[in-house]
Amino acid sequence: MSRFFSDKYRDLEAYTPGEQPRERKYIKLNTNESPYAPGPWVAEAVAREAGQLRLYSDPESAALRRILAERLGLKPENLIMTNGSDEALNFAFMAFCDAANPALFPDITYGFYPVFARVNRVPFQVIPLRADWTVNPADYQWARGTIFLANPNAPTGLSLPLAGIERILRDHPGNVVVVDEAYVDFGGDSAVSLLGQFENLLVIRTFSKSRSLAGLRLGFAAGSEALIQDLKTMQYATNPYNVDRLAQAAGAACLERDEYNQENVRRIRETRTWTRSALTALGFETTDSRANFLFVKHPAFPGSALRDRLREAGILIRWFDQDRIRDWSRISIGTREQMETLVETVRGLLEEKK
Repeated sequence: MSRFFSDKYRDLEAYTPGEQPRERKYIKLNTNESPYAPGPWVAEAVAREAGQLRLYSDPESAALRRILAERLGLKPENLIMTNGSDEALNFAFMAFCDAANPALFPDITYGFYPVFARVNRVPFQVIPLRADWTVNPADYQWARGTIFLANPNAPTGLSLPLAGIERILRDHPGNVVVVDEAYVDFGGDSAVSLLGQFENLLVIRTFSKSRSLAGLRLGFAAGSEALIQDLKTMQYATNPYNVDRLAQAAGAACLERDEYNQENVRRIRETRTWTRSALTALGFETTDSRANFLFVKHPAFPGSALRDRLREAGILIRWFDQDRIRDWSRISIGTREQMETLVETVRGLLEEKK
């Protein structure tokens, strides 16, 4: 840290992204990326757009929003495109949180939420998950503030049914409820279906997971026209050309042949089921994940030990040095071949232990 760094951020603990190694080739099961490349037509669309890079991108992402709105059964005015879903989340912290409206979120959830709160200088309250890692809507009943819920949650992979989301929305008519649906395509129920009933609902999603575009940074938020206009105010106050030309072109091409992405999702869910069964047979405890990862624990290998031994074997997984989950590990779902390698490697490690 330099001597010029602002005092207001001297104690800031930044978000730690998943490892992206370059020194050797690993089986990467640590950052919840899709194991499948986007369709070749996406790269073709990007190549066509590359000739226009001397021009700024459309700050409204109008063509992409129109296609996405049609897919979701919404109006374009109900959507804002962002530089990854993280930017949409940051806009929400900026627009809807202050001293009178602190941010509220679970103790075990996406690690960026407390970072966004601290960066934007807003107070926040952590509400513990139940012992079984689930969200209890009753725990939010008397709390007042802007609620952020990852659903399915990360790193647990568990999903709160829509009835629970509805209860929280009804209990908090005077506050925005942000539902972060980065993993919803892998088995959760989307709250987009509730947008017509609740003006205080904001749904945030990404193209990184189920649509294989993590490297392009593309996300969006869906909500009432008034909420979206609030987020657009934040966009135009910070980064008007937030979604570049290549990302807009890729997103549109991706959606136009979305059946390809849905088939990849089906394969990932099928592989998730197989992997969970195989790891359970080896003595692992697992949650009922509805995401593109598993959350697992084994009595012979506390989380960090499993991470380290697998890294030595050329496989990366994610471990969080955090209260309540230090014995657990998060394992992204790769191809069936990659997961078979994982299972066989773990079997060998357990045999060594014996």
